[in-house]
Amino acid sequence: MSGVNEIRSTFLDYFRKEGHEIVASSPLVPRNDPTLMFTNAGMVQFKNVFTGLEKRPYSRAATAQKSVRAGGKHNDLDNVGYTARHLTFFEMLGNFSFGDYFKERAIELAWTLITKHFGLKKDKLLVTVYHTDDEAAGYWKKIAGFSDDRIIRIATSDNFWAMGDTGPCGPCSEIFIDRGEHIWGGPPGSPEEDGDRFLEFWNLVFMQYEQVSKDQRVDLPRPSIDTGMGLERMASILQGVESVFETDLFRHLIDAASSALGHGPNADNVGSFRVIADHLRSSSFLVADGVLPSNEGRGYVLRRIMRRAMRHAQLLGASEPLMWKLVPALVREMGQAYPELVRGEALITETLKLEETRFRKTLVRGLGLLGEATDKLGAGDMLDGETAFKLYDTYGFPLDLTQDALRQRSISVDLAGFTDAMERQKAEARAHWAGSGEAATETVWFSVRDKTGATEFLGYETEKAEGIVATIVRDGKVVDDAKEGDTVAIVVNQTPFYGESGGQMGDTGTITGEGFRIDVTDTQKKADGLFVHLGKVAKGAVKTGVAVELEVDHARRSRLRSNHSATHLIHEALREVLGTHVAQKGSLVAPERLRFDISHNKPISAEEMEVVERMANEIVVQNSPVTTRLMSVDDAIAEGAMALFGEKYGDEVRVVAMGTGLHGAKANRPYSVELCGGTHVKATGDIGLVRIVSDSGVAAGVRRIEALTGEAARRHLDEQDRRLKTVAATLKISPADVPARVEALLEERKKLERELTDAKKKLAMGGGAANGAAETASETVAGVGFMGKAVSGVAPKDLKSLADEGKKALGSGVVVLVGEADGKASVVVAVTEDLTARFSAVDLVRVASAALGGQGGGGRPDMAQAGGPDASKADDAIAAVRATLAA
Repeated sequence: MSGVNEIRSTFLDYFRKEGHEIVASSPLVPRNDPTLMFTNAGMVQFKNVFTGLEKRPYSRAATAQKSVRAGGKHNDLDNVGYTARHLTFFEMLGNFSFGDYFKERAIELAWTLITKHFGLKKDKLLVTVYHTDDEAAGYWKKIAGFSDDRIIRIATSDNFWAMGDTGPCGPCSEIFIDRGEHIWGGPPGSPEEDGDRFLEFWNLVFMQYEQVSKDQRVDLPRPSIDTGMGLERMASILQGVESVFETDLFRHLIDAASSALGHGPNADNVGSFRVIADHLRSSSFLVADGVLPSNEGRGYVLRRIMRRAMRHAQLLGASEPLMWKLVPALVREMGQAYPELVRGEALITETLKLEETRFRKTLVRGLGLLGEATDKLGAGDMLDGETAFKLYDTYGFPLDLTQDALRQRSISVDLAGFTDAMERQKAEARAHWAGSGEAATETVWFSVRDKTGATEFLGYETEKAEGIVATIVRDGKVVDDAKEGDTVAIVVNQTPFYGESGGQMGDTGTITGEGFRIDVTDTQKKADGLFVHLGKVAKGAVKTGVAVELEVDHARRSRLRSNHSATHLIHEALREVLGTHVAQKGSLVAPERLRFDISHNKPISAEEMEVVERMANEIVVQNSPVTTRLMSVDDAIAEGAMALFGEKYGDEVRVVAMGTGLHGAKANRPYSVELCGGTHVKATGDIGLVRIVSDSGVAAGVRRIEALTGEAARRHLDEQDRRLKTVAATLKISPADVPARVEALLEERKKLERELTDAKKKLAMGGGAANGAAETASETVAGVGFMGKAVSGVAPKDLKSLADEGKKALGSGVVVLVGEADGKASVVVAVTEDLTARFSAVDLVRVASAALGGQGGGGRPDMAQAGGPDASKADDAIAAVRATLAA
């Protein structure tokens, strides 16, 4: 019983039998804490339960929580690969009590599990307690039979946990195992505590106080328990290995990397293999939870994790992208416990492959830029930190690679300057970071939710209903009444108004009662099931407890229904045409249009988009019923329903299905099946028409689709038709002939432009001779043929061909032509082949450019071009070249 998967299941089964609700891991993007970049502990999803802002139907829970520590204040990224225990992605096993059992039971549960079920020897274990926590120390003596020397009292904050400057807090008790004298290190609290001999694997937090202010701490009325056991650390203990990277899960991932590379780890490169295995896990889970690599926020951290692993793959000799090849091994190891890996495998694979392909190009470019930046540096010099950071931040060129590349030249890097630049960048990123997931709901709504309970939503079946006003909020505070002109937020016990979520905008309409009317301008969801109607009291006064009638704006709701249903159809069509890696990454369902983003790494061709639109409209004309079912998440997914990454689903979900497939694997099967809480049409025919109007890229690997339905789509097509008819009438042809006529006109225009250009050239050179050759006025300067002319009406791009004609006319000599465009001059100098040994066109054109007020110029010895700001000095430029030839 030492495999990672078996340890996880044993832990959860044990606590299930002890009366704990087994709660699924929350996503890595927190939904209830805007201060966190990533979920980094098991208690994050229970934060509002501990503070009393949220209530759940259970008082005991246990979880296996996926966690990432690679950004913000919780960042282990740079330690991974160089220590025996640090990971960016890890699983935190935890048990929680919300005002139920406390210290004695928590210690008893932990001791029973680790000694009887995991089989750890008592004489190898020791614990710490907060130095004043005599109660915990007494329970350890009673339950484990520990003597005082095995209960270490710690006076620092290491053994006192706090949620923040204020809020719940309490002492900790950490459990350690002695791994043997052959490993360096001492027990906690000793000078050698940073060694690896004594390994902490479980922390029990006793939340018994509330920090009211800096100087005031009071007892909590319902003390609680929060524990965290590192799964990977426990696996290393039970498997008898010194590093988490030697456990079965990591061995399998490292074996997969070894197989792909053609060689295994050794003492010199084992760190690189460990980095790859750890970063594969964190990258894959982050992508599965909806994070994509980018240059800011979470995406920036993900990209850094990916590129660090990819750099180590290159150090190991990988000649082509490696990471994406390892995804199947990860899915085999962890897919059963975390099915989001299975669902996201295609997207994870494509994202890793694309990112590594791009990064390899970055390496080539970065090495070139580094060479330029250090060209004048020698042995013993130092590259400034700003430049090193620019290479890292702007071009994705890692600091360690910069150091490696310069080390062979005995050049160092100003690490202090690099750190300063990094800190400035982090400060700017924090200032612009919008927060995490679904931003924490305002405290007022949790208290309202506790008082009123969840709002009953009636809007799937009706757009009109009666209710009782439960709460009125004005200026962020709960009030008893509101009068005409007040802006308010109204909570009613039941409502037909849909609250904004899943990309669909909230409903508008009216709330009326005896002597008053409220115009609702938006509806939002708050505090897990609270529907809040935002608007203004347009007439009279409203009080809590009064009866009201709620009526949704029917026309607007109908357009929202159509656009939401069309989103599902287009989404499925895109998956059929482009591949199953396509996943929705965000959407907007508005009354006038629909927009949604998908994961796809290249532009969608016009032909592909035509097929997508046609397939969606095939389902529309079926006019098949749109069905919904209430199911468990697992059952829904087992039946093929599509779950959107990052969406929060309850124990039961609505499964929306529409249409019957006509092509390929979907033929004669339900076409679109998705988990969705939005409102939809009754039958696909209600959509009327789907018209895709644009496709654009909005981020790396993300495309944005915009479309119209129903009346909006018809108006769009009508407008296009009107424009076509206007063009046809102007050309005095039928609309069907417009494409061919426009093509002919464009070809004719190109021909006329060529003829006009030729005529302008001849005119510029003095008119046309009978034989078509240019009439030129030439002279001899110091025995050299010379033609100098200021020309007008000739584009700068045509001066070179004109100069070629001049060379032909001269036979031997130098040609100088100065043209004018928008007040600026362009000059071309041409030298016949027999004279290029004596005169360089590049040198001569620079002389002319200087006379025009410019500088520089370039080209070949026989033909060069430059510019200047003052076209009025054309004659001066020609004279300057003439004088140079005469010198």
